[in-house]
Amino acid sequence: MNTSEPRSDNPESLVLGESPEFVRTSLAAGMTIGKIPGQFYRDAKLYCINILLTYEEGCHAKCAYCGLSKSRETEDAWTETSFIRVDWPVFPLEDIKSAVAGGVCPHVERICVSMITNKRAREDCIRVVSELSEVIPRISVLITPTIVTREWLERVHDAGADMVGIAVDASTPEIFENLRGMGVQGPHKWDSYWAILRESVEVFGEYNAGVHLIVGIGETEQEIAQAIQRAYDMGARTHLFSFFPEEGSAMEDHPQPPIGTYRRIQLARYTINEGMTRADRMTFNDIGQILDFGLDSDTSETLLTDGSAFMTSGCRGATMDNACNRPFGNCTPYQASIGHWRNFPINPEEDDLRQIRQQLKDYTLTYKADDVDLDAE
Repeated sequence: MNTSEPRSDNPESLVLGESPEFVRTSLAAGMTIGKIPGQFYRDAKLYCINILLTYEEGCHAKCAYCGLSKSRETEDAWTETSFIRVDWPVFPLEDIKSAVAGGVCPHVERICVSMITNKRAREDCIRVVSELSEVIPRISVLITPTIVTREWLERVHDAGADMVGIAVDASTPEIFENLRGMGVQGPHKWDSYWAILRESVEVFGEYNAGVHLIVGIGETEQEIAQAIQRAYDMGARTHLFSFFPEEGSAMEDHPQPPIGTYRRIQLARYTINEGMTRADRMTFNDIGQILDFGLDSDTSETLLTDGSAFMTSGCRGATMDNACNRPFGNCTPYQASIGHWRNFPINPEEDDLRQIRQQLKDYTLTYKADDVDLDAE
């Protein structure tokens, strides 16, 4: 496989470093495929290569919290902007294929191809999935419902994708509209996202579709628990992200959610997705915080001893439930070092579990980490 001569039907895209011949990878993925030097905190490993379609003109959406937003105020070119807090360097697609096929990262169990809101992404996503299916059997697609149809879902499934993710992100229609729709002059619609989710479940099969939700963008714990339940009842599991402000975005000054809030929602997500409880069995206080999960004491103790509920939630791999474990998607290494690792990409240790128990009881409404710069690395 000659990585110096990527195949192309569009010579211009080679010059610009655009998809489908080129893709962006997360910093963690770049390290995993041997392109970027580095070491993960506590020897975590990335089991899913996350890639992002890339175009010179970027994404046409204007989501208020997103580092890829068309409205983001930054001097960097779109291809140099960060996303979910980390850099996403550009590499030839053939380099990704060579690393996976050549044994550079034998522990990798899945690749996830993320679209952006750009009309070129429809066909390019199918092309990239088809190319990657030559070297790995498990491929997820994180899709943009605004630009796809059921017929497209069937085509990308036939090309080799076995799971699909939909970043609804907001837990209520009002928040969605304010941060992704008309509130920011963006193209996305709440009803369209849930309609495509339903069709994704029909095309890919029950629980082969997943919803992304972001904690900390204006919702209550009760509202996000209800959104998780809605997705589960439709045949989709939920994967959580903790809001982290992106420099230059409309929400760059918005705080991270309190650690207690995030821990309770993690436990709610896990227990709903495992069929152990339901949102309507939980009890909440007058500001929507979870007081009781509707679980018996033995089950609660087992969950807090095991710790799986607090690990990164993502698409499954060949040997693990959550191959997509994103080591530092929404916290800094400093935060992880003081026990504020939002999504554990490794099994929580005894000290981690001790802190988690305390954090679940924390009902403060603001996040503070010992008055230390939260961007510290």
